[in-house]
Amino acid sequence: MRSFLLLLCLASPAVAQDTMSAEEFDAHVTGRTITYRSAANPEYGVERYLTGRRVMWSRFDGICQYGVWYESKGNICFRYDHDPEPKCWAVFHEPGGMRSVFVNRPGGTEIWEYPDRNDALICNDLSS
Repeated sequence: MRSFLLLLCLASPAVAQDTMSAEEFDAHVTGRTITYRSAANPEYGVERYLTGRRVMWSRFDGICQYGVWYESKGNICFRYDHDPEPKCWAVFHEPGGMRSVFVNRPGGTEIWEYPDRNDALICNDLSS
């Protein structure tokens, strides 16, 4: 019986999943424009990842925000111009692309990368 329980534990998938490191995140995103969806919103937003950890973000409303990303406490955080509060996400690499969980507040938003979508980042107002 004890051997069976040990075998069952070893065969079970891990409950915890490691977050992506800054290096893994950088390799996955730099030079790309990625569209995100949430459970409540199939068009959550789109972000262009530039060199030097710079980003441009829009919620498909034509208003883009410039910012930077960095790693803090194992999370990927974003700080956008004119917004002093960093937005931090636990980012996971999954077979269909990235999954990110907002960690600033308990029960935060969860978003997923659209793996094969290539939306343009349209910025009507570049003043951030």
